Amino acid sequence: MSTVQAADLQERTTITVSLERNPYDVIIGRSMVEDIGSALADLPIRSGTKILVVSNPDVARPYGDSCLSGLRAAGFNPVLLEIDAGEERKTLQTLSLILDKAQQEGLERTSLMLALGGGVVGDMTGFAAACWLRGIGIVQVPTTLLSMVDASIGGKTGVNHPKGKNLIGAFHQPRLVVIDPLTLNTLPVREFRAGMAEVIKYGVIGDPDLFSRLEEASDLSDPAAMDPTLLHDILVLSAEAKAAVVADDEREGGRRAILNYGHTFGHVVETLTGYGTWLHGEAVAIGMAAVGRLAVQKGLWSEADQQRQLKLIEKAGLPVAWPTLDREAALRTLQGDKKVRHGRLRFVLPTRIGNVIISDEISNDDVSRCLESLN
Repeated sequence: MSTVQAADLQERTTITVSLERNPYDVIIGRSMVEDIGSALADLPIRSGTKILVVSNPDVARPYGDSCLSGLRAAGFNPVLLEIDAGEERKTLQTLSLILDKAQQEGLERTSLMLALGGGVVGDMTGFAAACWLRGIGIVQVPTTLLSMVDASIGGKTGVNHPKGKNLIGAFHQPRLVVIDPLTLNTLPVREFRAGMAEVIKYGVIGDPDLFSRLEEASDLSDPAAMDPTLLHDILVLSAEAKAAVVADDEREGGRRAILNYGHTFGHVVETLTGYGTWLHGEAVAIGMAAVGRLAVQKGLWSEADQQRQLKLIEKAGLPVAWPTLDREAALRTLQGDKKVRHGRLRFVLPTRIGNVIISDEISNDDVSRCLESLN
């Protein structure tokens, strides 16, 4: 565990995801879990609204009561459902538990669901909200670094299929995202490091200054040793980057695909090693190292930039080595990826620190040679 001091964090920052329809805010500020009721009242959400709060035991234990108390104090009618989190629990069976609770509590079209937890809780609760009564409101309250900088913003929701990650889901934008950095106090260091993979991703795909700041930082692997100003800036810069891309391309018809940097190979790792073996961010880190090697082989970016990327990933305490996987199974898994278009797999490939391209010109032979070089 680590400690983020309240006095070290700026009060509040609000970032707007400027969608044409139903824009929403991302509010970053200390003690926001306690103040969630007032944030919802400001939307405004009608007093007395039923709110199904979905969390997991490790998060509900320290934050569930304060969240529920804040909602009740603002005049809302919340109820808590605890589910087991973890990538291996991100299934239709767990989704059914949320929907069953929605039915038991009589959630109406004006009711809300609120996800209090990491990316798995957020993805499943968001999908449940998209499905219940053909769509009710969802509020995201992420409590892991990965979900703060990535998963909670943008409206991607869903569950895994045994043959692939996130193959079942929907786009369902939240009404509000509330980020309380103090919840990182109870986040295991391994989970924090996993979140840093997504932060490094933002540097590679579009923010060379952020990448350089991460390189200059004394420590990225433990928030207790990190400069609090840098941690705050990481949250703000990552949220701003995600918000800008989502506003430009809400449903991943074009530019938004750059956010999948490292994810294509990363999803292969998660699928073939078994969900939960690697944390999502760890698999993304491995995926970034792999796709960087592919880009070097294709002459798209330099070995020097690849080494900078590998060094930064390792500095964050993340893996870079490709696991021992059957190459044919990896190729089959890639072909089942949801990013395949007209039978062609699209890769996000780096060209320099701060810039990537989206390409469907990568052949199976290219991928096979890349995987061979990684083993």
